This record gives sequence, structure tokens and C-alpha cells, in this order.
Amino acid sequence: MNNIHSFQIGKNDGGARLDVFLASRLDSLSRAQIQKAIAGGHVHLNNVPAKAGQRLREGDGLVFEQPPVASYDVEPENIPLAVVYEDTSLLVIDKPAGLVVHPAAGNYQGTLVHALLFHCRDLSGIGGVMRPGIVHRLDKGTSGLMVVAKSDAAHQGLAAQFKRHEVRKTYQALVYGDIRGEEGRIDAPVGRDMVDRKKMSTRTRRGKEASTSWRVRERYGAITLLQVDIETGRTHQIRVHLHHAGHPIVGDAVYGGAGRIKALTNPLLKERVKAFSRPALHSSLLSFIHPVTARPLNFSSPLPEDMSVLCDFLRGDGKILLP
Repeated sequence: MNNIHSFQIGKNDGGARLDVFLASRLDSLSRAQIQKAIAGGHVHLNNVPAKAGQRLREGDGLVFEQPPVASYDVEPENIPLAVVYEDTSLLVIDKPAGLVVHPAAGNYQGTLVHALLFHCRDLSGIGGVMRPGIVHRLDKGTSGLMVVAKSDAAHQGLAAQFKRHEVRKTYQALVYGDIRGEEGRIDAPVGRDMVDRKKMSTRTRRGKEASTSWRVRERYGAITLLQVDIETGRTHQIRVHLHHAGHPIVGDAVYGGAGRIKALTNPLLKERVKAFSRPALHSSLLSFIHPVTARPLNFSSPLPEDMSVLCDFLRGDGKILLP
């Protein structure tokens, strides 16, 4: 793996922000990772430590050095993993709902990272000390397919595909309401909520472009099962977009789902839905090109038991008594 990248700034790139330029040239790294490398003194402009907001000039010499990988300080834990596929470069897992992906405040044990370190000790270190091997993530309450890198080369290749929106990610979601139409698309920027900074929202000052497509799979009257495809991977994107469209996800207490329970007139359905304690969202299809062998890989995962049981109820007793 090449750890040092050198650039000679041409006429067309004169005036560009240094961090934006590097993000466009280094597909495997996010702009946040590049800014962190700049702050750590790993980027030099004309042999002088650079600053993220500097403007480039024609003829400038720019050198980016990959920061060294810190050693892991997360202890492996013997947590069972549903491994769908594994080779020397990567593995694909079917994450259960309730499993946090990486350590963070309030979750320093029992995460997917702890389980991965027990399962394979040679994970990619590009994600950092707290996120070894993690190329993308699913929310704690979301179940389904995830790909994890076992080598730096695989991590870089997968990250580049995610950055170019070449990875296909399809979800199944149970949402409130009988949605109008058979398919649709939601284009709305997603960023920090202007009032509650812990939440994401389409009402934001610094939102990032986000696109979500949906298609009806089954209608149950008060609830609809959707197939959802995302072209971008913003934090909480599907949950925020479906709330924005007026059809929040069943079980999503953060983005409008809890308030819709009161509107249900069927007491049995209300009881079932109230007991559903996580967003009814499942990553069901994942497709990408193997970053080392260049072979197309396609994976699928059926609905987990909790969503499947609720769908069966809605098709049967729940459907008979729907308002």
C-alpha cells in the first residue's frame, strides 16, 4: 500500500481548498479523515505543514503521508457473529438489532468491534483504534448486512466504492400509513437538527445531499412494507427521509414513530406496534465489487423474526381489524 501521495498543483486546481482537493484525489479517505491527518501534521504544502482551509496555487507541491495506525486498545469479546461470507480480505455479517457497531460514549463493551477482534485478529486499522475494519455502519436498532475489511487494501478499495456511491444497499422498512403511489424518491439534504443537535434532520443549515428511493412491497392499510434503496449514506438517512415524507418507521421513537401509535384504532395492532422497541429497518441486500479480486459480490438477508412476525400479524388478524 502506498503511504505517501505527492501532487503538483495544475492550473485547473488553483484556488481549490486543500482538504477538498485531497478528498477528490484520495478515494479511500473521507474529508474528515483527511482533515484529521492535516491537523496531525501529515500533510505538507511546499514543504510546510498545511492547514485544511488553505487555498492552492498553480505550481504548489503537496505531499500527503498516511498517518500511522494506532494499536488496538479494545479487548476482544466472544460475541457470536452471523458470518454470511468471509475470505482473507473481508467478511460480510448479518448484524442483529441491538448490537452497537463500534465503541462510543455509553457503549465501551459488547460492540461489533469487540466481536470482530475476537473473530479475526488481523482487521484493517484504517478506521482507527475504536473502529478497526469498519467501512460503513448500521444504527444500533437496524439489523442486516454489513461488510467489514480485514486488510488495509480491502478497506481502501471498499471505502472508495462507498465514496463513489457504487455499493448497492437495499433495506426493508415498515412505515406508518398507506403511502401514496407504488414507488418514489426523496431528495433532501440531511444534517444536524437546528434545535436538537443529537438528531439529524432535513431542516438543517449545513445539510449534505441525500437521495432515497422507495418501492411498495406490501400494503396493510395502517402500515406499509417498503423496499428502500439509498444512493448516499448519511447518518440516519432512511429514518430522517421517511419521517420527512410523512411515513416514519414503525418503532422509531426518535424520528416520529412513537407519536403515530396513538392514531391506531385497532387495539391488538396498537399493542403489537407499541411492543416493537426498535426501528423496523433491515439491511436486506448488499452488492459491491470485491476490492482485491474484482469479482462482483451479492448478498441477501431475509427479514428478521421480529419484523417477519409483525408482517404475518398484519396479513392476518391485524389486517381484518385495520381501521
